[in-house]
Amino acid sequence: MLNTKKHIAPKRIISLVPSQTELLYDLGLEEEVIGITKFCIHPNIWYRNKTRVGGVKSIDIKKIIELKPDLIIANKEENVKEQIETLQPHFPVHVTDVSTLAEAYNMIQTIGALTHTEQKAITLINAIKNSFTNIHLSQNEQPKKVCYLIWRNPYMSVGGDTFISNMLHHAGYKNIFDNKKRYPETTLEEINSLQPDYIFLSSEPYPFKEKHIEEIKPKILSKPILVNGEMFTWYGSRLLKSAVYFKKLAEELLNVEG
Repeated sequence: MLNTKKHIAPKRIISLVPSQTELLYDLGLEEEVIGITKFCIHPNIWYRNKTRVGGVKSIDIKKIIELKPDLIIANKEENVKEQIETLQPHFPVHVTDVSTLAEAYNMIQTIGALTHTEQKAITLINAIKNSFTNIHLSQNEQPKKVCYLIWRNPYMSVGGDTFISNMLHHAGYKNIFDNKKRYPETTLEEINSLQPDYIFLSSEPYPFKEKHIEEIKPKILSKPILVNGEMFTWYGSRLLKSAVYFKKLAEELLNVEG
């Protein structure tokens, strides 16, 4: 991690993480950000106009060197360790590691310090905290059990040490794989044996669609639901929208049950 004290504000920032690219935008760093990945789709104006430096897992080292950044923002999980290590001897690289909502707050504050936008970062953090505090999610005394699927062929879910699992907790659900780590492979048979109330089919990284619900319906005992993966996985400023989304999702599920 870079030292956040006594440094000059960076003027040539490259972001290799979609959720943190959006965070940089919301911190007002339009001029400073000079490069993003092809998966940094928010904000759209940056996606259309900023220089792209490859994908999250396949960054264009040569392009990055040509851009001569004075700060690169990466992530331990989303980026490839060897690629980041190639850059570290040449440029200041800040690698984030976020697996809980609390760690997301710390990350936002750190990015604010690194980019000299501390006050904006603190204001954003407080707004996110208030959104989770002020919206009382509809929950039963016993949280509904959920299987959150991120991949197909093979099916993959999320373990208890992931950011998604932590967000499920904040949304009022119990992750059926919270005793496992990272992203365990699973089968519909195993999912049935664990008896979740719902199976959440995420929009990313695998783009689950309505046709996939129809595909698994005859084989499962739980209710399959399509969910917006960004609300469970983007740990930057998009968190401002997550609590509202969780509230609406809970209301939709109540209507389904009704």
